[in-house]
Amino acid sequence: MSYQERYRYSSLQVVNSCDNDAPYRHELILLGDGEKKVTMAIETRVPNAAVFTFNKEDHTLGELLRARLHKDKRVIFSGYKVEHPLLPKFDLRVQTDGDITPKEAVLKACRDTVQDLATLSQEFTKEWELKKITRNDADI
Repeated sequence: MSYQERYRYSSLQVVNSCDNDAPYRHELILLGDGEKKVTMAIETRVPNAAVFTFNKEDHTLGELLRARLHKDKRVIFSGYKVEHPLLPKFDLRVQTDGDITPKEAVLKACRDTVQDLATLSQEFTKEWELKKITRNDADI
């Protein structure tokens, strides 16, 4: 790559980015070629434990999963960490008592969280519609 091409490329990056250190917004949510959403690594220092790395996610999902895992009696430990605020990924560490694998615990937590969010959406929509009806009755 010539000097002019490198300069042009770096100039485009500066113009397209709000901050020189911040990644492009689309890089925060779109997976790259060959990039996986979740990877799992078995934790060898502790029995029945694994570390799950979630790519293109942040504190929102990390805290939802951590809180849901804490409700499961078979989960001994769950916690997450974000390595750097500009990197959209977090590591979720899960240890179970052996009755269930860490992978099964995370999958169950994901299913339960999706179910809770669907219920929340239904309840919110119902209340919103009732609010609109009562507002229209007050106008008459």
